[in-house]
Amino acid sequence: MNHLIRKIKTQTIGLIAIAVMVTFTAIACGGGSSTQTTAAVGIPPEKVVDYIHTVLLADRTAYTKHVVNRLKTLEGKEKPNGVIDAEATEGWQETGGVPLPAQMFRLGSEVALENTTEFTYNLISTWYINDSHNPKSEFEKVAMEEVNKTAEPYTGYQEIGGQTYFSALYPDKAVAEACVTCHNTHPVHLERYPDKQFELGEVMGGIIINLPVDKT
Repeated sequence: MNHLIRKIKTQTIGLIAIAVMVTFTAIACGGGSSTQTTAAVGIPPEKVVDYIHTVLLADRTAYTKHVVNRLKTLEGKEKPNGVIDAEATEGWQETGGVPLPAQMFRLGSEVALENTTEFTYNLISTWYINDSHNPKSEFEKVAMEEVNKTAEPYTGYQEIGGQTYFSALYPDKAVAEACVTCHNTHPVHLERYPDKQFELGEVMGGIIINLPVDKT
């Protein structure tokens, strides 16, 4: 199981790397010499984060729909349409199950940090269960409020540790019943947000992507 998870994560990073390589190739052809993504003539940061988001969203959605949805059990509850004798659960490491979609996403972001320092990404939410998904910077707080209201991406610049980043927050929507069921019945969610019940297609949070730039 661990081998399968590592393989999936590696494939995800490979796809992201392709998107970034395309970006740097375009910059090189444009005659730029800086190592920063947007300091040279080439693909603008808005396009770069769009490329990265497309890969992340595709991988996350595919995992949710074609892996988690096919399992027979979700957090101890039988799934009537499940065909694979396995469970998606928060405690997957202890039970021998598979990670929940949000956990799989976070595992991928951790592998990405091991392979590149060119960008970072994570999940954040107003209704976070994992404390690491709490909107922290002023940009993240404002962006999350806007995305909750509009269900549209929010972009801008922010400074983190002396480095300027072009940051984009994309809406993270409930794409499958597993997303809704897991969050709505989670003990932490019920304790923190007793009046919040998600529905399919609703914005549950956001995917934040930070791209280092030389802002001129």
